[in-house]
Amino acid sequence: MRVLVPLVDGFEEIEFSTIVDILRRAEMEVITAGLKEGAIDGAHGVKVIPDTLIDKVSAGDFDVIVLPGGYPGFVNLGKDERVLGLVREMHGKNKYVAAICGAPSVLSKAGILEGRKSTIHPAVKDMLSGAQHVDERVVVDGRIITSQAPGTAMEFSMKLVEVLVGKPRVEQINGEVLANL
Repeated sequence: MRVLVPLVDGFEEIEFSTIVDILRRAEMEVITAGLKEGAIDGAHGVKVIPDTLIDKVSAGDFDVIVLPGGYPGFVNLGKDERVLGLVREMHGKNKYVAAICGAPSVLSKAGILEGRKSTIHPAVKDMLSGAQHVDERVVVDGRIITSQAPGTAMEFSMKLVEVLVGKPRVEQINGEVLANL
């Protein structure tokens, strides 16, 4: 299972690190792709050096794309045509598309949430145009998985593991991290 995590200035550090950590514990190959050269600045001052650049990845090389939120990270993701194109292409190829916090708005902007159940951070729920907003911490609608906020990052990441590789793997990982699931 290969997972792409785009990384842009203003990303939410808790969401990003939880997603990458938990999915790698599940033995998935997680590739972080920066939208620019060099270190990417998190919303709270944490700098991360991505594995590669977004221009060097192809939707065909991945099974899943996961968008971390954060402000202004999710806004920056939604302004980038490369990200929107990857989301559309992966969705069109029936691959998994996931987003947390404000990032489900990027899925909406890409046009893949029309009539689908989705959640988002309550402060920006008006950005889910065309989607059926569900006020739950994590929502799965087919191959689209969304979550609400940094506080739901562990649940979101574990749900990704469950959907992608199975519940026994979630139980094994949770035996290590002791999340309150």
